[in-house]
Amino acid sequence: MVRKPSGRALARAWGVALAAIALPLCAQISNSKHNLTSTGTGVNHFSDVEDICVFCHTPMGLDASAAVPQWNRTLASPATYQTYDMLGTSTLAGRVAPVGSVSLACLSCHDGAQAMSAIINAPAGWSGGVWSGANQSDGRLRVGIGSNLGSDLRNDHPVGVQYGGGGITASAPGATPQNPDFRSPESAVLNEIRVWWVGTGPDATGTRRKTDLILYTRTRTDGYTGQTDAEPFVECASCHDPHTDRALFLRISNAYSALCLSCHMM
Repeated sequence: MVRKPSGRALARAWGVALAAIALPLCAQISNSKHNLTSTGTGVNHFSDVEDICVFCHTPMGLDASAAVPQWNRTLASPATYQTYDMLGTSTLAGRVAPVGSVSLACLSCHDGAQAMSAIINAPAGWSGGVWSGANQSDGRLRVGIGSNLGSDLRNDHPVGVQYGGGGITASAPGATPQNPDFRSPESAVLNEIRVWWVGTGPDATGTRRKTDLILYTRTRTDGYTGQTDAEPFVECASCHDPHTDRALFLRISNAYSALCLSCHMM
């Protein structure tokens, strides 16, 4: 007779499985500049704090306006930022929405306006630590370094912009991008939401992976004026993975412009 495993045994098994999944991710963050703890290997450190995740995430008391998981920081108004489309360049074919979605989350540190320790829900034992490190000033990313983007984003890659110049919607998820210089993205429905991504490398599986370039779904409620259907947009985290230890937090290496050429065709 085969004995059915107990609930406790199943819980232990799930715990081991989840830990195995989490370990590689934890190791990457630990070895990156996003490890801001007192013992982190990055440049900037906050004394007496050992919780790596708390600088961005919280299990409760989060910013409910953030479209990112359990966000522990206050987001700025989209109107705070100047964006690439304000240059009036004729090469920007896609419509641009107000800065939003995951890009606002990145900017809550990377615009340098508030300290990296300015979190909403502090953990037990958090008691006004001290910042150290060459890339910060009073806990804010120091002016003059590349990771401090400021509020003027006109000299940065467009964010909140339609992928491929538009033409791809939830009603036509497999449509060809209107701009022929862009590769067609892949698409699926996850948690009842239509999502898109650009597969990377010759081993692309047709299933979204962390190394693929994620496109973020925006609707008429958070998209551009006149938008009527959900569409894929390019955001900061399309190219950058905040949880990796790869250089510049890129989802894949940009050697020989591999990352750029995943979306843009020569």
